[in-house]
Amino acid sequence: MDFRFADFEIDIARRELRRGGAVVHIEPQVFDLLVHLIRNRDRIVSKDELIEVIWHGRIVSEAALSSRISAARRVLGDSGNDQTLIRTMYKRGFRFVGELDAGVPERVVASDQDRSAAPADDAVKLVPPAEPLPLPDKPSIAVLPFQNMSRDPEQEYFADGLTEDIITGLSRQRWFFVIARNSSFTYKGEAVDVRNVAAQLGVRYVLEGSVRKADNRVRVTGQLIDAANGNHLWAERYDRELADIFALQDDITSRVIDSVAPQILVAEAARVQRKPPQSIDAWDLVMQAVPHMWRMSTQEHGRAQELLQRAIALDANYAHAHALLGWIYVTMFNLDTRRPIGEFTDKALAAGSMAITLDDDDPWGHLVVGLGHARRRRPEPALRHLSKSVELNPSFALGHAGLGYAFACGGQPERGLQALEQAHRLSPRDPFLTIYAPVVRYMALFALGRYEETIEVCRSTAEMYPHHAGAWRLMTVSLGLLEKIDEAKEALAHTLTLQPDLSAAHVANDTVFANPADRSRFLEGLRKAGLKA
Repeated sequence: MDFRFADFEIDIARRELRRGGAVVHIEPQVFDLLVHLIRNRDRIVSKDELIEVIWHGRIVSEAALSSRISAARRVLGDSGNDQTLIRTMYKRGFRFVGELDAGVPERVVASDQDRSAAPADDAVKLVPPAEPLPLPDKPSIAVLPFQNMSRDPEQEYFADGLTEDIITGLSRQRWFFVIARNSSFTYKGEAVDVRNVAAQLGVRYVLEGSVRKADNRVRVTGQLIDAANGNHLWAERYDRELADIFALQDDITSRVIDSVAPQILVAEAARVQRKPPQSIDAWDLVMQAVPHMWRMSTQEHGRAQELLQRAIALDANYAHAHALLGWIYVTMFNLDTRRPIGEFTDKALAAGSMAITLDDDDPWGHLVVGLGHARRRRPEPALRHLSKSVELNPSFALGHAGLGYAFACGGQPERGLQALEQAHRLSPRDPFLTIYAPVVRYMALFALGRYEETIEVCRSTAEMYPHHAGAWRLMTVSLGLLEKIDEAKEALAHTLTLQPDLSAAHVANDTVFANPADRSRFLEGLRKAGLKA
């Protein structure tokens, strides 16, 4: 033995820590730190010295060093409060203060060369090979284990559980290639270079973070890094009361997933636009289409439609491309009103049905089919497909908004507003929600007879998207029902520039409210505004 203290033994040649004769698992860097502290137990070892010894001069954060100190204390049964073996010397460093057993000869610490020849056993470092792996044909991400920055070792499970839940949640996002938990966790406790991790795992993006508990509160931080250039794409901090720790874990997991996913899509779209034309394939065409999908104009949606159709021409079995094309037809319902509105619903249903035929697990396909049925005043199949979209991906904010739309159209406006609130909670910065949430809100408010609020939402929507015919139609209707006739006539005049063929027949055939009373009020409002036909 090299060192013996309490009931522990350290064998440097075999790189083993044993307790009562049984091998104790210890991470390689933690082992090196412990040995260095013991060998220099007659003095205080500075933080800089430890970083030099353990990380060979690489730049790492103090948080990385603190996590190794905490890990060393945990394997020894020590704690940050007791410090019976490893003591923190305020602003100076650390010192091993345990009593070594007498009569144990101390051997020279093995060199790196000696270590490489030593028996492997559980000293083998389970990390992927150093050779870079090729990137997949979709956005790829590794979630590194969140660091437990608390002195409380009991919080380790919270940090690990949070990491595992985020990995699982991102894996449900069918846009992404997500490294499995067992590979990500080989880096637990290591101070890593994000670019090296990305190269070893074959991913473009890395998500890392930390957890710190203090009294009855917990702080979780996270950051998303583009490993190709080292850019930080997103960073956030969450401060919460530590009342129900499992509910807290679920809440933070959802917020991280739904903040990270849109950031990756935006980054991928920007990256694809810089690629030379000869390298464009079906996936790249879909990524090019995405930014055009959240800009509300017929020109932008026409460009998205063209790109998605090109993607389908390259790969007719590309389910997600069919689903997104269906989404374009859904939103064109309110933009291109010079064409028969029913035509867009037919095309949306066809594209969405093709998507779920090719891949029944694509939540976007069920979203589109559900919205198509809602447009056809078929609440039951609408709710069935929209419910499945959020079952497939519980964090699918737009799926929850789609449910809100179906409830609002189908005579359950209160539930529509509740579903919309859930969508906003999941993804407050989602660009698709910016487009779709106002529609759900003004439909539900109108169904509830809250006309003043309906007008307010319609007006703000029309200011943001001047060609949004749906907002102008319902603003006209609500003004008419409130007997604000002059304003209603003015709104109707503008509505007719967007939809010249607006008529009672439109209300009968194309207004989406399944409740006849809602359609009757809709028509009454238009007539009070001055609609003749």
